[in-house]
Amino acid sequence: MKVTWSVLTVAAFLYAGSAASADSDGRHWSESGAHYWRTIDEVAAFLAAGANSDGRHRLGGGVHYWRTIDEIGSAGFDVDEDGIGGMISYQYVPSLFKLELDVELLPDDFAGIEDTTLAPQALLLIGAGIYGGLGVGTFVTESDFADDPFFIIRAGVEIEILPSTYLDINANYHFSDFDSISNLDKNVDTDTLTLGAMIRFDL
Repeated sequence: MKVTWSVLTVAAFLYAGSAASADSDGRHWSESGAHYWRTIDEVAAFLAAGANSDGRHRLGGGVHYWRTIDEIGSAGFDVDEDGIGGMISYQYVPSLFKLELDVELLPDDFAGIEDTTLAPQALLLIGAGIYGGLGVGTFVTESDFADDPFFIIRAGVEIEILPSTYLDINANYHFSDFDSISNLDKNVDTDTLTLGAMIRFDL
């Protein structure tokens, strides 16, 4: 199925850069970033092919409120433990299954990083109205990639509020480590809970 292959492609996209950034031969981060761009070409090819299929395409955006599960401040680190990030979201909907590709823009000083941080994510969802699913993502800063990907569990409700206009309210659990993209002590290990609200439009 096209959807299955696309999920594998996106997962490779998210993981390839992370693995490359962990390479110990000292290559510049932009060289490892080439792994991402090669896979982006494959994802773009999939989206172009999908345009001729019976599936629906949706595009939109919204916000995510995130909060760390553990109290990082109690460990002596001056790091925000919650915040709000912007989202750009695309969905391909061939049936009850949905492929979702998101890019989250996280605020400056996220996880102690002074650079702007992006979090590209790919999710495979099932359900109409009430839905759930699994996903994978990574963190990308202006100068580096995260050492490891993070994994996502999502549950949400999607409502058609106007013709071809959908409101999506969701809760997400991210299995992530802040120390994979910052100078935090390796013993600091915390997951993240997010609440999201997005609006998408049929294309």
